[in-house]
Amino acid sequence: MIIILGGGPAGRIAAIRLATAGKEVTLLESGGIGGQCLHYGCMPVCALNDAARFIRQARSFQNLGITGTSPSINVPKLLEEMMAIQQKIAGILDQETKSAGVEIIYGTHGRLQGRQAYIGDEPAVSDAVIVATGSHPNVPKIEGVGLHGVYTPHTLYSIPHLPRQLVIIGGGIMAAEFAYIFSAFGSNATVISRSAFLKSVDKHLRSLAIKDLGGVEILEHTPVLSLEGCSQVTGVRIGADGKERTVPADAVLIATGLVPRSEAIEGVKKGSIGEVIVDDHMRTSVQDVYAAGDVIGPPYLTPVARHQGAIAADNILGIDRKMDYRFIPQSISLGHELAFCENGSTTAGSIAIPGPAGPGTFWDVPFGDTGLAKVMVEDDGAISGICAAGPGGGLIAGYLAFLMKEGYTAHDFEEFIEVHPSTDGVYGLLKYASEMLKRRGPG
Repeated sequence: MIIILGGGPAGRIAAIRLATAGKEVTLLESGGIGGQCLHYGCMPVCALNDAARFIRQARSFQNLGITGTSPSINVPKLLEEMMAIQQKIAGILDQETKSAGVEIIYGTHGRLQGRQAYIGDEPAVSDAVIVATGSHPNVPKIEGVGLHGVYTPHTLYSIPHLPRQLVIIGGGIMAAEFAYIFSAFGSNATVISRSAFLKSVDKHLRSLAIKDLGGVEILEHTPVLSLEGCSQVTGVRIGADGKERTVPADAVLIATGLVPRSEAIEGVKKGSIGEVIVDDHMRTSVQDVYAAGDVIGPPYLTPVARHQGAIAADNILGIDRKMDYRFIPQSISLGHELAFCENGSTTAGSIAIPGPAGPGTFWDVPFGDTGLAKVMVEDDGAISGICAAGPGGGLIAGYLAFLMKEGYTAHDFEEFIEVHPSTDGVYGLLKYASEMLKRRGPG
């Protein structure tokens, strides 16, 4: 029997793969199947962002004089309906997983002690174990963090109403996405980042993100000293440039990333943040124990977790597969999908243009918000990176990431014919880059 601890993207895909191959598989899930992605991450952001974009689009039509009063948002009702859909999706995942032959045990905490897996307090006999226990919010040690009105993405469901003054602590993608959402809903949002805001994001995409977050106060290089209030949070005390002040808040959202959920995993080698250490076959330091997904640390991306789970399963089945982290696409969900994928090259040249008008961006032309297309190309035509900001940015980045990994170059797009109208300018830029390189010639 194979025991899998955790029913998120990594554990569920591994379970289905193993069961389909004829293995007896038991999956332990203490919460809801689907993990971080379905219940607290990707799907809630999708749900809330859809509503935020709808509100923003309605305001744009109103500003153009096309429609009348723009709609308002009922946050408790939005969260209620969102959770109902999440439960429906969870039911579909449950049925799909069980139909593959996987036994799912809900409400039971699995744990590991070296090679020995436990179902609750009972030791279980297994041929192999996959640890896929996921992650939980990183909550910094700040005075007052336990006050009422302080939320994480895991507790956001309990927010009673739309905050008037919302402070978001964090400077990464999570903070940016929630700032866009609540600002669109009507909150006065302030983002407090202890370093540069979106510091790891391409400079062109970062500029677009800041434009999308117009109206949001972004405080960079600003440490949070404490959260103020008696029982209910009333403000965030910050310090910068040798001065202190308090930012008013009737709600605070902690959006400082994730940390591996490995507290119940013992006897295997771990890293500095509790991440389970694995090799490129997803093997841990203990024989026949594998790990995949957020529990092994960054990048905390659902598609990566799924891939890791599949690789762990294949290696258990005797299929030699290794994890390849080159060219992993990512996206930021704001007014558009701000997607990107690059290999960190310092020798590539780049070309960037505004995104073309098309489905989802035509009415953005008057406001200059049609997105962006950018390519990074080496002298030999090798593609080292792309940025695609627009309604289909994530799809474009995903396919291009695969083609880059497969070794396609800008010259391979010479015969490419795209669908029109489209909001994608990446393919056109690659054609243009090929032409420019051919004109310039060797050297």
